[in-house]
Amino acid sequence: MTVPALELEALHKNFGRVPIIRGVDLAIAAGERHAVIGPNGAGKSTLFHLISGRLAPSAGRIRLHGADITFHAPYEINRRGLARSFQVTNIFPRLSVFENVRCAAMWAMGYRTSLWRAVEGLADLTARTEHVLEQINLIDRRDLPAGVLSYAEQRALEIGITIVGGGDVILLDEPTAGMSRSETEHAVALIRKVTEGRTLVMVEHDMGVVFDLADRISVLVYGQIIASDTPERVRANAAVQEAYLGTAVATPA
Repeated sequence: MTVPALELEALHKNFGRVPIIRGVDLAIAAGERHAVIGPNGAGKSTLFHLISGRLAPSAGRIRLHGADITFHAPYEINRRGLARSFQVTNIFPRLSVFENVRCAAMWAMGYRTSLWRAVEGLADLTARTEHVLEQINLIDRRDLPAGVLSYAEQRALEIGITIVGGGDVILLDEPTAGMSRSETEHAVALIRKVTEGRTLVMVEHDMGVVFDLADRISVLVYGQIIASDTPERVRANAAVQEAYLGTAVATPA
């Protein structure tokens, strides 16, 4: 039996007496692109916080490639191969584009802070950073302060920061939020390219992006998954239509 890349078992999260995540069971196969959708307040960001270690669950288990990571610190989970982005762009605006990606690559490549070694002389670190900048189409912007990039470019940079560590399970939280249609199309192409061979889990409100990228979709409503299936079957699911998608979205174009 193949071990899932990511597995959630009877996961619960309460804030005081208020239940936010209410018994989520989910298994995501290695190499799958999986979208989590649902209305505002459904608990999607809370679920991501639980998976990445920012929050501890009230009950249940989380496994990464079969290893129990429940209650592990975020840095421990990251070192096991899971990386994530956030809804709000999280970069160092005064550092260059190159320096942002290089900082994220250093720990993954085994480099630590040292007073006796110049980071500029680490050829393998430079090569890895430049490779990721090529992947995210920012190599020509490498020397600019990250803060002067356009919004879409900053989101691309954050994706680069997320993947440069070499994690094979990538969590993207609303990666196309706030983008124009053309920017979204470029972002979808970028995400498809950089997650090739990786497991992708994303929260996304743009249904066009979801149905374009996802191999499977889980619908979270009031902290519970009411459907988890292929895009075609989720689109046709009457409970999903009633709870979230609406008949206009559910009807194929």
